[in-house]
Amino acid sequence: MTLPGRPRVWFGRLPLRLRGWFGRLPVVTRLVLAVAVTMSLVLTAAAGLVYWRVQTALDRQLHDDLAAYRHSLDRAVRAGTAPPPGPSGSLYQVLDTHGRVLAASGAVGRRPLLTPAELGAAAQGHAVRRDVGSLLPITPDTLRLAAERVRAGGAMRVVVAAVRRGHRDEALRELLAQLALASGLTLIAASYVGYRTARAALRPVERYRTAAAALADGGPNLRLDVPADRDDEITRLGHTLNRMLDRLEASAVRERRFVADASHELRTPLSLLRAEVDLALHRPRSTEELDQTLRSVDAEVQRLIDLSNALLDLEELGSTSHITRAPVRPADLVETAVARHLRTAGRAGRQLTADAPDTPVDVDARWLVPALGNLVDNALRHGGGAVTVTATVHEDRLRLSVTDEGPGFPPGFLPRAFDRFARAEDSRTSAGSGLGLAFVQAVAMAHGGTARAENSGGGATVTLDVPC
Repeated sequence: MTLPGRPRVWFGRLPLRLRGWFGRLPVVTRLVLAVAVTMSLVLTAAAGLVYWRVQTALDRQLHDDLAAYRHSLDRAVRAGTAPPPGPSGSLYQVLDTHGRVLAASGAVGRRPLLTPAELGAAAQGHAVRRDVGSLLPITPDTLRLAAERVRAGGAMRVVVAAVRRGHRDEALRELLAQLALASGLTLIAASYVGYRTARAALRPVERYRTAAAALADGGPNLRLDVPADRDDEITRLGHTLNRMLDRLEASAVRERRFVADASHELRTPLSLLRAEVDLALHRPRSTEELDQTLRSVDAEVQRLIDLSNALLDLEELGSTSHITRAPVRPADLVETAVARHLRTAGRAGRQLTADAPDTPVDVDARWLVPALGNLVDNALRHGGGAVTVTATVHEDRLRLSVTDEGPGFPPGFLPRAFDRFARAEDSRTSAGSGLGLAFVQAVAMAHGGTARAENSGGGATVTLDVPC
């Protein structure tokens, strides 16, 4: 037993399968098929309109000729005269109401042109019009006839007038052939143009795919060749992919740099730790010697911790696409950064002063406080005299400066002061990793600002200039 819903389920699945099949085709094939189907519908509609207009014009002309010939036949039958000559290919028959042929053209003779039903309808006074033969397939003796009842000499007659449709049908067949040929050629041309256009439009996509595949295989410094004189969807895709490649390359560079920096800088304290432990294990040690060894190990471990934290902070800043800005008073920011160094300055007998306004600014205090603290720590560790921290706000920019009264930066050190692990020759024996100023510059760049180091007469000055 067939359930009523089964056919609907079957036919409902068919379009889904067709869509699935269509979706698995290549993009170029789908575009060409879409163009071909659309052009087929358009050409069919255009050809149908042209054919209908031409057929209507030919039928109107044929109808006018037949109507004129039938009227002349009616007048001749009523008058009892010989039928007048009609248009080329015209035929006639004069019948009584029983279907007997009373007069006819030589080409038709007594062959009946009307069926018994049509004869009965005409005898009752109805107008009969009919085409004999078909356009396709081709049939001989194609006619268009019209029959009406006429009174002649007190008797009823049925007058049948006919004209041949040969020229009309031949013209329509020729028109159909020409339309089919023109539509076929147009469809082929449109499909070819659609194919070439789709290939040309998708060629950059294929080029991008090949380049991306090369990148996936490890190709270095790869960029997509995007035309600079265009602004379409494909070129915008290329620019987007290039930006993505830039970020991927920058991320890879940061990763390689982080690994290289970490392996380079961690090697020394780890080697010292290993040497201290080996020396302690080489022979029995006294309590004082073990205590000294543990203090040395503790110092190296703290150095490792500080170095790891600095590297991780630099990596986090380099991989962060934006910072979190929030209103903060520069006075609070400076006070927080300076507070943790007041005791150190006091033990060294150095003056540490700060000057900052209360105007709120939008910055990320999470990063600016430790950056400013690094500058104060550097000034106390490598500079001399009083240390002054100054904050100013001007034209939506926050400028933070730390100045000391020491000897300043060595001239050869200034161009590379913000490089990672860059350290002046006279400070290589002191504590520090050489990452402080690199961290300061990373914070400034994350804010969209700059960092600058210079010698200011009686000391060194480092300035952060960030938008706020």
